[in-house]
Amino acid sequence: MTATLEAPAALCAGVPATATDGLQVPVADGWIDYANFDHAASTPALRSVASAVERVVAGYGSVHRGNGHPSRVTSQWYDQAREEVGRFVGARATDHVVFTRNTTDSWTLLAHALPADTTVVAFASEHHSTLLPWGAHRTVTLGVPATVADGIRALDRALGEVTSRHSLVVVAGASNVTGDVWPIADIVAVAHRHGARVALDAAQLAPHRRIDLAGWDVDYVALSGHKIYAPYGTGVLAGRGDWLDTAAPYLPGGGATVSVTESEVVWALGPARHEGGTPNVVGAVALAAACAALAEHRADIALYEHALGARLRRGLAAIPGVRLHTLFGSGADQVAVVAFTVDGLEAGLVSTALSVEYGIGVRDGRFCAHRLVDHLLGGDSGVAAGSGGSHGADTLHRSGMPSARLREVAAVRASLGLATRPHHVERLITAVTELAARGPALSYVRSEAGWETPSVAAATTSSSRLW
Repeated sequence: MTATLEAPAALCAGVPATATDGLQVPVADGWIDYANFDHAASTPALRSVASAVERVVAGYGSVHRGNGHPSRVTSQWYDQAREEVGRFVGARATDHVVFTRNTTDSWTLLAHALPADTTVVAFASEHHSTLLPWGAHRTVTLGVPATVADGIRALDRALGEVTSRHSLVVVAGASNVTGDVWPIADIVAVAHRHGARVALDAAQLAPHRRIDLAGWDVDYVALSGHKIYAPYGTGVLAGRGDWLDTAAPYLPGGGATVSVTESEVVWALGPARHEGGTPNVVGAVALAAACAALAEHRADIALYEHALGARLRRGLAAIPGVRLHTLFGSGADQVAVVAFTVDGLEAGLVSTALSVEYGIGVRDGRFCAHRLVDHLLGGDSGVAAGSGGSHGADTLHRSGMPSARLREVAAVRASLGLATRPHHVERLITAVTELAARGPALSYVRSEAGWETPSVAAATTSSSRLW
């Protein structure tokens, strides 16, 4: 196995371009091309998505509410977008494909639609948007499993103890913290054996893997456009229509009704029931364009991300003082998301130094999955007093970090995607190697807003208004 990636140009050849390709960002000593390792938070829009948005903005009208040419065309675009997104998630002919704002909104809608006697079963390792919408009174939260097999057994036992008429298993296809992938077929088999439905959080899985509601026999799926190379503001909930059609409208108002009289309101069935108000047609078109591009280039994307992800994990794992954190262990199936800590350095300081000194974007913290990060790090984020490494005490002293902050539980997350280039991976490995060996090159102070380098803060954060 070579130390660096072979034939990087060939790897990039079949990968769709993003609108931020070539983006330059300021660093302490000038400007550099941005190394984007923050895809798990939000992905940049694809160029094809930006082109679709430009076209629709140039001539849109109100959806399903007018006979003018722009309205007619826009209504067609909106309907076509729903069909495209339905194909992307493998929806069945009878499934509803409801446009929402994001995954959180999708799960809140499904929680709104659940029969009153539903018990929801989820793992503590889930993202907050998947763990919290259902209500504590009807949620059974399972512990963070050590292995996939342990998780399946725990799920089987929990469902066997459910006494309510309806039950729902909610699970993320891929962890937003570690990238670990659940075997969806095994989850579905156990759930359906107990008469439970399955809701799949595909926010982190969809950018990297094919989604197939029908093929997997999953009951519901949710995802966000801003995780799959579309702009913010649009997501989807797709799945079985019975609970959705019997629930009260999620957004009661125009578009959600068939008839309104003095004595009666007849609500629409299907997606329209929960899409009251003028819809975000630009967002729907953007989401559909992103889905079409990912579906077309799925094989090339898989090859690209596997190569870059393997190189990143291999490189980081070889650095003394760097610890990689996984849910199911290093041999488990994972998408291109890596969580790590550096002994002697707080995660926030690492991410700030990577940005200011190297032009690298990562994320630090607990990633809206506090229970999982607390479990993985065991209350130790690699910054304990007296932690290993000859630079440890000196770095903490130079950083001015209050001793009370030394035991904060936080990790660094590097999530690569289509805006990440092979040389960015090498830059990140080199940067973390240098940080682990000697700490940041600059002096940093911590405020309530986070870590800063006073001498370069203004130059690296200033921007002008877009309007």
